[in-house]
Parts: sequence; structure tokens; C-alpha cells
Amino acid sequence: MNTSDVIIVGGGLAGLVAAAELADRGKQVTLIDQEPEAFLGGQAFWSLGGLMLIDSPEQRRMGIKDSRELALQDWMGSAQFDRPEDAWPRKWAEAYVDFAAGPMRSWLYDMGMRWFPVVGWAERGGSFGSGHGNSVPRFHLTWGVGPGTMEPFERRVREHQQAGRITLKFRHRCSHIIMENGAAVGVSGEVLATDGASRGQKTNRDIVGDFELRAPSVVVTSGGIGGDFELVRKSWPTARLGPAPKEMIAGVPAHVDGRMIAISEAAGGQLINNDRMWHYTEGVKNWDPIWPNHGIRILPGPSSMWFDARGNRFPAPSLPGFDSLGSLKMILDTGFDYSWFITTQKIVKKEFALSGSEQNPDFADKSWVKVLQQRILNKAATPAVEAFKEHGENFVVAQTLPELIAKMNGMEGNDLLSLDKIEAEIRARDRQVDNNFTKDAQIMAIHAARNYRGDKLQRTAKLHKILDPENGPLIGVKLNIITRKTLGGLQTNLDSQMLDASGTPIPGLFAAGEVAGFGGGGYHGYNALEGTFLGGCIFSGRQAGRADTIA
Repeated sequence: MNTSDVIIVGGGLAGLVAAAELADRGKQVTLIDQEPEAFLGGQAFWSLGGLMLIDSPEQRRMGIKDSRELALQDWMGSAQFDRPEDAWPRKWAEAYVDFAAGPMRSWLYDMGMRWFPVVGWAERGGSFGSGHGNSVPRFHLTWGVGPGTMEPFERRVREHQQAGRITLKFRHRCSHIIMENGAAVGVSGEVLATDGASRGQKTNRDIVGDFELRAPSVVVTSGGIGGDFELVRKSWPTARLGPAPKEMIAGVPAHVDGRMIAISEAAGGQLINNDRMWHYTEGVKNWDPIWPNHGIRILPGPSSMWFDARGNRFPAPSLPGFDSLGSLKMILDTGFDYSWFITTQKIVKKEFALSGSEQNPDFADKSWVKVLQQRILNKAATPAVEAFKEHGENFVVAQTLPELIAKMNGMEGNDLLSLDKIEAEIRARDRQVDNNFTKDAQIMAIHAARNYRGDKLQRTAKLHKILDPENGPLIGVKLNIITRKTLGGLQTNLDSQMLDASGTPIPGLFAAGEVAGFGGGGYHGYNALEGTFLGGCIFSGRQAGRADTIA
């Protein structure tokens, strides 16, 4: 006997969007999640809340000329689709660009969502116009960051819950998709013991019962694999990026465990592009962790000098904030799994932002007063950045370069960093600052960044000499590889129907969000333009919720 019209497995952003859309259509929805109710929203809660919008009023006010055609060119140049199974991912990519250049902003705006007026320029690429990267700033920071992004959808879900159209079942872990006559007809699994852990912390897996739920449609929105290092290493593209790092830090909580991927495959779904993944190179260990091995990503501006473990400066386009996977490969090619920033207080003050809603309380609280005080008027960096400088084990501070290099070597217990070599490189760079023209690619990038008034105002420090004491103190930061997003996933059509190995839709079975590679089984291709993770959860959840094929 059916308990509802639709069962959704996973209470993250994609699940909330799908549930809200389905209930709007009058469907009876049961949403289950293995975590406690306080975890509703999943990884989206912890995010910075960035969305990729195209030709938005925010862009136009900042003097940015964007278009669907330019965005699609950037997307395809970054995705580099090259496999037969990329047919559906390509269609999803085109559909998302159409959505982001069309109804996306007005739809979200009508639900109450707002954005910080300065549009961010993420993943800048640094190659040819036809290659990877954003040609223009497109990263729209949601006012309220991650919680602000999920709030309109959680509000809609709660309203439907009160009206009796949505049932929420927490601590229900799905272990099996029930298939009958080739169609999905429900799910079964275990009821886990109550756990009072704070949001994001690791919870128990103690089984206190089992359950079975029946419905003619099942939507899997369970997220990716970034919290399970074993799965990450199993899928690691060694031939393309080099051996997986021996040490990594976790950019997502432990519940991002990827377990529904294998369960969906057992039901007939097809996993594609599982070797495509998105990890950052600018991770630092959280001095006040929430989940196991908790890492925070530095979102850098373009000015910090970047060195490998042996003190060699990385060439372009491996500049801060330009090419995430290109930089990852360059680091792993050194035989080490870490690298270094050498920077100044002046750069850190203006250019260091930290990922995560909890690291940005001014934006999370939607407080213009705090934003102005902490990011514009304050002589120091934001309180969160200053706390990492003071307490973080990956930060060292010194007044002179010899002292700094000694501390950096001391952190690793070796002498791989040569003072003479690094000093020569920095002095050569500093001599380029005396003119308004240069042959140094990084300084060219700084000049280009400051041509955009958003970067000049907030994200790119005025060009200065690293070794000038007036710009100090000097700061060294050890950068770790930090896991984040799964780019491949369960293959779906544009109705979010899960496809089998022959490309045929599986009756009653759907997937959305990260578990579906944010659409189609990998709509990013090999690279992401940023703002497309939350955006992909919203878009694919909306597609699932509006699909005529859902019973």
C-alpha cells in the first residue's frame, strides 16, 4: 500500500526544492534522511551561498556585460565534454545556462532571495577565451549565505508539512530501493537511534528498527562522496591528475558518504563520470572543527605568491583563484600533497575570504553594519580570518622573511624551503611593481582584476611589494588538498529520470543534485565555473519536482 505519491531520499537542497515543487502540485511527499532534523538542508547550510547567474541586474550595475552566449562558451570550454555518455550532461549544461540567463533570478527573487551587490569573480581560468574559466564575474553571493539559500525552500516545505502534504522522517537510512516489474515502488532501510549532535557533527549509526515505505515514484537526492575518503580515492583519476593525495582534509561533513550511489546502481541506475571530481588546493585545517578532519577553503584574491613544497613558484595559470584542477595537478606532480602561500597582512586583509556559512557571520546575519565594519572599515582582516592567523596550525606570521621561512620549515620538520631561492623570487617579483607594466603574469592578473571595480573595492589589494615592512607582517600558509564536490553521478534525462545502462528511463526512479552530477550524470564535465553547485541542486531539484513523468 502506498504511503505517499513520492518518496525523496535526502534532505539537502535538491531534496527540499523537489519536495516543495511536488507539494505545490498537490503530490503527497515523504522525505527521509539518515540525519537528525537539525541537519535539514544538508551541505548547503554550510556553503557560502554562491549562485551562478547570467546577465543579472547585479552584474549590470557593476558594469559587467554578460550573456547566455558568453556563459555557454565559458561552460563548454571548461566542461571539455569528450565522452559518448556526455550527451545528457551536455543537454543539462545548456539547460542550466538557459535557466541562469532566464527565469532563475526572478523565480528566486519572488521567493525572497537577495544577493550581495558586488558580484564575485571565481575560477578565472587564465588561458584562452575558448578555454576554462569565467570570462566575467558571475558569482552571486546570497544574502544570508548557505542558510539564506535554503531558507525559501525549507519555508515552503514546512508550510506543506503543516498542511499535511509533506511528511519528514529523520534518522531513516535507505538501504534498498524496492523494484517490482522493472519499476521503483518504494524504499526500505533502517531506523537509526536518536542523536542530539549539533548540525554537521558525526552521528551514530546504531540501528533501532527497520522501515518500508511505498510510493510510485522515488527521487534520490542524497549528495556526493566528499565525506568518504575511501570512495574519493577509489574514484580518483590517477591518469589525469596523478596519484591521490596521501593526506586530505574534509570540506564536507561525514554524512556526505555517497552510499545511495551503489544502492541506486543496484536498482538499475547507471553511474557515469565517477572519475570527475572537484577538490580545492587552498584548504586549511579548521582550528575549531565541527566534523571529522574539518577543513576550510581559503577563497583567495590574486595577489598571494604561491610556492610548491620545495619553494618553487607556480607558473600561470596556477594563480590563486584561477584554475582549481589545473593547480591540483601541478601540486600533485611535485610528489607532495601540499603547497604554500607567502603573503602580507595587507593582502590577507583584503583578499582572504573563508568558505562556509559559519566563517561569514556578517553575511549570514544579513548585517550591512557588520559587513562594512569587518570588510571595509576594519584595518584587520575579518574576525574569522584573524582567528585562523592566531589559532590555525597552518598559519605562521613573522616580521622578516628569514624568520618566516624558518617557521615554515619548522612546521613541516624539514628544510625544503630555501631562503635564498624564495627571497630571489620575491625580490624579482617586487621589482616589477615599480612600473604600471610588467612581464610577470601574476601582476598582469592583479592589474586586470583591479580593472573590475568590485575587485578593486573588496577583493584585490592595491599592488605593493611583498618585502616592504610597511605591508607586513609576512604570513605563510600551508595549503592542503580539501575534498568538496562529486562532478560525476547517476545519469538522468532532463526530467531527472534515472537511466539504465541502455539509456532507457527506469520507471518511477529519479535523481537530482550532486548524486546526479547536478544533472545528467555530470553537467560540469571536467571543471566547474563555481556557483553551479547550489545552482545545480536548485535546478535539478526543480526539474524533478516539475517532471510530468512523476506519478
